[in-house]
Amino acid sequence: MKSQRMSLRIPTLEDIEIHRDYYWRRESERRIETWQEAEKYIDEVGFLFALTDIRRPGPSLYTAICGRRDAHLPRNVQKDPESSLTWRVKDEVMSRGKIYYAKVVSGLATFIAPRLVPYFYSVFGVSRGAEATTLSPDARLVLRILRKEWEMASSDLRVAAKFPDRKRLTKALDELQKRMKVVPSDVLYEPMFTYIWSVPEARFQSEFLKRVDRDIALREIARAFLNGAGMTFKGELSKVLGISRPEAGRANLSLVDEGYAELLSPGVYVRRDLL
Repeated sequence: MKSQRMSLRIPTLEDIEIHRDYYWRRESERRIETWQEAEKYIDEVGFLFALTDIRRPGPSLYTAICGRRDAHLPRNVQKDPESSLTWRVKDEVMSRGKIYYAKVVSGLATFIAPRLVPYFYSVFGVSRGAEATTLSPDARLVLRILRKEWEMASSDLRVAAKFPDRKRLTKALDELQKRMKVVPSDVLYEPMFTYIWSVPEARFQSEFLKRVDRDIALREIARAFLNGAGMTFKGELSKVLGISRPEAGRANLSLVDEGYAELLSPGVYVRRDLL
């Protein structure tokens, strides 16, 4: 008698790509054209990157706006209509404040659905008590100013911090975004281009009050990724999230333990309901 595993139909690579085409909206019929569609899409997948393409695994706003699997960001994005639409939709979603947006994962612009914010904060954030030993002096200075003023434009923030150039401010803001301590809350193009910065608690207070164990947080983020990916390949989740392979493996194995996923071979997991 054949074992249950042998009787299962293993999805082919093309099966998985078709699955991803649908869930990650890499189809012309499901392409994103408005901020309303973008917010719905982010809520569906849990998290995605703003401006990644075929060269990086995972869901992407740009790819979903292109509506095709082989989307490739051009060098001159200003003159590309799909890139321009991605920027406009990104700005609208960011300014509305219903979806978490910042350079969280590997320094990439990341959208996170509110339900996953506590999990991402558990993995990437730093507690207030650990700020003194984790954040750089410049980052702590910028954070202290923003907590006092609540919201400031980049130029005003640089003056308040007494930084001699924008590079120093940018480095501090990038560090704070990775640690989920600040977010861009709006962007202005006139009379000059500038971001408006704020603290994330202003928009996601209840989400930041939740305390989640890191292993549980990684499991839930892995679940969100596997739901859309259908199958995750060796090293893929680690690359998507910028975490170690052992951590990614433990997160996927926890999904196997609860019956959500099946381990096909070392490092390869598939949604159980796709078998």
